[in-house]
Amino acid sequence: MKKQRIINMKESDIRIRFAPAPTGAMHLGNIRTALFNYLFSKQKNGTFVLRIEDTDPERNFDPDGIQILSDLNWLSISYDEGPIKGGPCAPYFQSKRTNLYKERLQELIDKGYLYRCFCSKEELEKRRTRQLALKKPPRYDRTCFNLSQEEIDEKLKNKAPFIWRLKLDYDATIEINDLAHGNIKANLENFSDFPLSRQNGTFTFMFTNCIDDIQMKMTHVIRGEDHLTNTVGQAYLYKVLDAPLPTFWHMPILCNVDGKKLSKRDFGFSLNDLKNAGFLPEAILNYLGIIGSSFDQEILSLEELIKIYPFDHIRSANQAKYDVDKLKWVNHKWIAQYNPKELLKHLKPFLEKDLPQALLIAENKLIDLIQLFQQDVSTLEEFASKMEFYFIEPKISKQEILQLFEQEQIEKIKGIILSNIQSLGDPQTFLDSIKKEAKEKNIKLGSLLQLIRIGLIGKPKGPGMLDLFNILEIEKCRNRLQKLCSEL
Repeated sequence: MKKQRIINMKESDIRIRFAPAPTGAMHLGNIRTALFNYLFSKQKNGTFVLRIEDTDPERNFDPDGIQILSDLNWLSISYDEGPIKGGPCAPYFQSKRTNLYKERLQELIDKGYLYRCFCSKEELEKRRTRQLALKKPPRYDRTCFNLSQEEIDEKLKNKAPFIWRLKLDYDATIEINDLAHGNIKANLENFSDFPLSRQNGTFTFMFTNCIDDIQMKMTHVIRGEDHLTNTVGQAYLYKVLDAPLPTFWHMPILCNVDGKKLSKRDFGFSLNDLKNAGFLPEAILNYLGIIGSSFDQEILSLEELIKIYPFDHIRSANQAKYDVDKLKWVNHKWIAQYNPKELLKHLKPFLEKDLPQALLIAENKLIDLIQLFQQDVSTLEEFASKMEFYFIEPKISKQEILQLFEQEQIEKIKGIILSNIQSLGDPQTFLDSIKKEAKEKNIKLGSLLQLIRIGLIGKPKGPGMLDLFNILEIEKCRNRLQKLCSEL
């Protein structure tokens, strides 16, 4: 199968869109689609359009697409034309484009490409079940196409509800140009006449999506592999409307590590899951941009992805595996390199929820605390528990300490701490002194520092000792160590 070049026009003429339906919260599949449409448009100097496909009011979860706009803004995915911004193809809400759909539907009716279908959902389901039982591909059997005019008139007279179906030419072959798969050919004999309208007078995705792409002069369509069947039907619709067919990229479906399609049961499926768990927008986009491809450098900004994503050499694949551990690694790398002051903006909601007293101290002190753990965490959610020691004196359990140290060892370490605690005014002098005494008394330095750290933060592992002394301040360190020694 020969592949075509993806750009056979002036790049400035390229138009591409992200067209979400506001029927649920944004999930990784939506974001990935938005990301690649955005990357493609920026790399090719084209126009990126946002269109809200809200023709199903009963299922609208997000009226006016407010959450969609908010999520895209949080992710820094900006569009050139669309809601609020406007543009030459306005309006960009399908619910406000009904007159256009009516006009194009009437055009198809006048040309004889459509017929009324009076079949109920129950009748259609019975036929489908029977076809599957006979091991036949389920498709509409054209019951209503074969109705006589008298039968149609009688049904209309009785106000029987109906939809409009597009009559396919079963002898035709549809050819689609796909960025990953090259030229795809499909025989329409394997497809079914599909509805363009609903009984309530609204229009289907198959129709409105296609009409809008034609009217908005879309040159490229990037969407999931699960839309490939839709694309074949829509390509025939393009044909009967005498409109040029866009170039497509049907992206691999996002699957979990077991190879099953990603669903609500998988953590991180929803963007809200990831936001609430403390993933940075840069990390989410970075991760979605690299899965399914190979890059020498994996930590990439949006600007870097725009420059290097290999749209001219896309690999063909049926699925892309979503790995939460890899996403956490990417997020960890982003947190580690983030400007601490900017990181604080993302961190504040987590501190407000889990450690509100952190927001009462001076910002420069809070930033010092953030920097203390910036290299160690994988998500923003982890910061509060790590920073808690600064605000809440740790509770020391002798039983837990005895699981880590022998009593004799504890006594020796206590003696070292207490004999040098007055030199704590100079942390470096204190450290030099206890190291020297530990060596003389044959106490492992690691054990000594572990017990001191337990006294300061309640945990044997954590930041470096000098960092702890500096962040906690000398008097607080002295009091905590004296308390530790008195309780052991």
